[in-house]
Amino acid sequence: MENLLNRFIRYCKINTRSNEKSNTVPSSENQVVFAKMLTQELVDLGFDEVIYNPENGFVSATVKSNVDHEVDTIGFIAHYDTADFNSENIQPRVIENYDGSPIVLNEASGLISDPLLFPHLKELVGHTLIVTDGNTLLGADDKAGVVEIIEAMLILKNNPDLKHGEIRIAFGPDEEIGRGANLFDASNFRAKFAYTLDGAKRGELEYESFNAAAATIELHGVSVHPGTAKDKMINCAKLAMEFDALLPANEVPEHTEHYEGFYLLHDMETTIDHGKMTYIIRDHDKAKFLARKERMLKNANYLNEKYGAERFVVKMKDSYYNMREVIEKDMKPVELAKKAMVACDIEPIIQPIRGGTDGSKISFMGIPTPNLFTGGGNYHGPYEYASLDDMQKAVEVIVKLVQLNAEV
Repeated sequence: MENLLNRFIRYCKINTRSNEKSNTVPSSENQVVFAKMLTQELVDLGFDEVIYNPENGFVSATVKSNVDHEVDTIGFIAHYDTADFNSENIQPRVIENYDGSPIVLNEASGLISDPLLFPHLKELVGHTLIVTDGNTLLGADDKAGVVEIIEAMLILKNNPDLKHGEIRIAFGPDEEIGRGANLFDASNFRAKFAYTLDGAKRGELEYESFNAAAATIELHGVSVHPGTAKDKMINCAKLAMEFDALLPANEVPEHTEHYEGFYLLHDMETTIDHGKMTYIIRDHDKAKFLARKERMLKNANYLNEKYGAERFVVKMKDSYYNMREVIEKDMKPVELAKKAMVACDIEPIIQPIRGGTDGSKISFMGIPTPNLFTGGGNYHGPYEYASLDDMQKAVEVIVKLVQLNAEV
């Protein structure tokens, strides 16, 4: 656990925030620096086929099989970028034997991680927690996944009595801005199936994700002097309000859970004569997902007819699809993960992801890729934490999983 903790803290302190406004790959130079450092570390640790691919930002490596019979190659994947929140001067703090009380993250700003607000903390009594100082995120999403994969591979490399087939590992950029897996080189990864280490609570095992799309609505109004505006002015701020009012008021993130889909008005900019609204559209059910996209178009058509001009222009682009479509055709990766968790005294928690992972895209590239827990929580902000105990359990699950896969 000491090696796991030290590597995790060291990686977390390195700023690898991705940048949605950038067109480079990776989207930030900090990620390039981290990827090259990681590449050298994997070489120094004795991994095989260590490669940094500058065209997609992925670092990949191999742990060779130590059995003499044919075994499916398994992959493990994590992303090294962090979310759109302050990532400068990250100062992780270790709390040993957590007692379940509120955690003062930053006394000066009064920032407290309270179990009343975050009930899952009550389940972590006795654990060693790593938290922030309240000024930054932590980076457990997904540095926890990165270090768990590395530490699990080192256990296998240092203990030849633990039998396993070939294992491929990959660490990639820009997952947090939805572009990380777009250029993933699935054809050369060689894995029959893989797992992303990008979940949260101990026991999470996810093979269903949202179907996802982004919609941009361009607004075209008419700006005239307000003193002579009667029957002439068309205010784009009002157009935006009118468009949004046509969508179901309860089908938004703050009123949905489990398999319920939603529309999210993510951001909006308007002047009187011009405007832009950006939505994200999510649904696990493919038919409902398509119906949501169709509704956006119908609403625009209805309003354009009402105004007798093209005041609303909708542009949509699909982001990723529900990986269940691929994985349910052969549930071996899910069943193997369940068996490994049970062997490690963990009760599998099988639930849909209310989001997506790199596995959502990689599954549709031909490598079924469900998602496993990492032991972190409260991602993307100052309340983020990781449980060292649960991180260790994630390492155990990886090791057990590849052993089970190698059994004759």
